[in-house]
Amino acid sequence: MDEKDLIYDWNVIDYDIRRNSANHPHELWFDDETLRDGLQSPSANNPTIKQKIELIDYMERLGIQKVDLGLPGAGPFHIEHIDAMLSHINENSYEIRPGCAVRTVVSDIAPLIDLQSKHECQIQASAFLGTSPIRQYTEGWDMNKILSTAEKAVSFAVDNDVPVMFVTEDTTRSKPEEIKEVYTRALELGADRICVCDTCGHVTPNGVNKLLSFIQNEVIPDAGFKRRDIEVNWHGHQDRGLGVANNIAAFESGADVIHGTALGVGERAGNAPLDQTLVNLSLMGVISNDLTALDEYMRKAHDYVKVPLPRNYPIFGNDAFETGTGVHASAVVKAMDKGDHWLADRIYSGVPASDYGLKQVIRIGHMSGRSNIIWWLKNNDYQVTDELVEHMFSVAKKQRKLMDDDEIHNTVRDFNRN
Repeated sequence: MDEKDLIYDWNVIDYDIRRNSANHPHELWFDDETLRDGLQSPSANNPTIKQKIELIDYMERLGIQKVDLGLPGAGPFHIEHIDAMLSHINENSYEIRPGCAVRTVVSDIAPLIDLQSKHECQIQASAFLGTSPIRQYTEGWDMNKILSTAEKAVSFAVDNDVPVMFVTEDTTRSKPEEIKEVYTRALELGADRICVCDTCGHVTPNGVNKLLSFIQNEVIPDAGFKRRDIEVNWHGHQDRGLGVANNIAAFESGADVIHGTALGVGERAGNAPLDQTLVNLSLMGVISNDLTALDEYMRKAHDYVKVPLPRNYPIFGNDAFETGTGVHASAVVKAMDKGDHWLADRIYSGVPASDYGLKQVIRIGHMSGRSNIIWWLKNNDYQVTDELVEHMFSVAKKQRKLMDDDEIHNTVRDFNRN
């Protein structure tokens, strides 16, 4: 039996994404913002230098191409962390490309000049500036103020050989003509990367497509640049729960770099989850990264940043590949009994657990069948008898929740003593 004959896939991309590699500076990349934007979460801990370095090790293993190391303008403490992470990246000849967030002020960019000289590497300055009418009104800004601010910062960075990604905050609520004006000026001054931001989690996938189409089909060419010479980044948030859907829409709409954070940690409802984005794009066949260490990375991020990891969190929550339901468990067990891990990973799961360093787990509880019990006993090296199975079945039906392993072990021991 051909495995492909067992699942009919309605998700096959049979529409034109119009992604011509000749029009892009590189293949699809990812920018991990866990250690900068993610740490703006009200619930986040700032990890130690050693912990941040360990998280960067995972990013490198997973093939993530870019990382935001922090905000040097926040002071010496943050610069010390950035400096240590840069040393680690260089000492290990990592391929991941470092960057730092900076406000569009000279004092934020200046530390990058010294860091670049010390580490003999380029550090992307992600220079952000709000452009939406609501932000302008609140701050008392006008477009002349925004343009002059951008000009001073971008010019200073370019004159000092610091690569610039010009970031418009709240792009998804900004006026087209004003986005065009400020991006055009940034590109003219030497920024060769731009970042389109859904800072407040406002946009829908349709809006992502319309906005990125406008940037690529009108803003960049009208500024006198070829699309392939400008790296277009997408940065999304979770306020409407659309972070992953918008990241996928951004890829399909032509973005070169997708931003995100581990477990979606970030301000308010969080950033777009990078982990779920990677899983979905790998299942779509867009990327071929080895993601078997992704579960380890998420658990380290959970431990070090203290971001919540709900049991039902997609893929990496404790419940994601566990079942105590009799019908479901029976199908999984039958697949396992065939010795077919491919089948067991997919019979009741839209995500193959083993691709991400995980496995299917059968639990015992009030909705369990005898197959759950037999599977658990075999996998824990107990002799399976009809009497033991019937006893466990009777105990399971009285439970209000799934039994943990210790409870099951104790129940088996008690039975064997009698």
